[in-house]
Amino acid sequence: MKHKILLLIIFLTTIAMKFDKPAYIIYDAKGSKSSYESMMDDLQKADIVFFGEMHENPICHWLELQVAKDLYKEKKNNLVLGAEMFEADNQLILNEYLSKRVSEKSFEAEAKLWPNYKTDYKALLTFSLKNQIPFIATNIPRRYASMVNKGGFEALDALDVEAKKFIAPLPPKYDKELKCYKDMMGKDSTNMAAAHITPNLPKAQAIKDATMAYFIMKNRTKGKVFLHFNGSYHSEDHEGIVWYLKQMDPTLKIITIASTEQENINELSKETLNKADYILCIPDDMTKTH
Repeated sequence: MKHKILLLIIFLTTIAMKFDKPAYIIYDAKGSKSSYESMMDDLQKADIVFFGEMHENPICHWLELQVAKDLYKEKKNNLVLGAEMFEADNQLILNEYLSKRVSEKSFEAEAKLWPNYKTDYKALLTFSLKNQIPFIATNIPRRYASMVNKGGFEALDALDVEAKKFIAPLPPKYDKELKCYKDMMGKDSTNMAAAHITPNLPKAQAIKDATMAYFIMKNRTKGKVFLHFNGSYHSEDHEGIVWYLKQMDPTLKIITIASTEQENINELSKETLNKADYILCIPDDMTKTH
């Protein structure tokens, strides 16, 4: 009788697992299923961690917060956060808010915040505020990236000294043969506004990557983990920001997370293999945040 009950339990468990619908699965670079615990064990040993997100995906944003919380449990004051979503010229007001010199209302009224800030990034800043974790605005002011898109890197030469404080040192290194930049010109115009597809578009991306790398290096300290949030494209294939960091210090231990959406998440697509050290695979019908 006990044997029959045990078989019944195994059968019911198998059926339950068969119809389970996970919100995500974590894979390693080679496409083998991994786990959150294994990933976190690795992240704690890194100098810099890149969490490459899909900007409108709620699973990405929820997991970003969990990673930040769990790294903080282990690293405490040896954790620094930073993000593409905050531009370098907003660092002052960001610091004022995190040091409680200005109110949340003033910060949200005056800072340049993304449309999905309240749903997707506010929780990260609230966590940083509560635990007094440094938070670095790493991205180039968008007006300067727009200048590069129109006139190349040379367009930035006309800026004054104060403006250049918010940009990586000029002229930036640039390798037009990097896959991340070559692919941009091949993207379908339905995925990118046609007006922005210019020969300088990869350079506009590169100046963002170079600037984010610059401010990460400027604000990192040996022995601390710098956890950076950015669109997945900025750190996929260990290019983009990662390439610039490696030009500055090839000894850095960098771990990357990429995000992707698939109809069937039970096997990672071949196109996504080796995109990052860990790949967050999410159903493509996942609700979007905005």
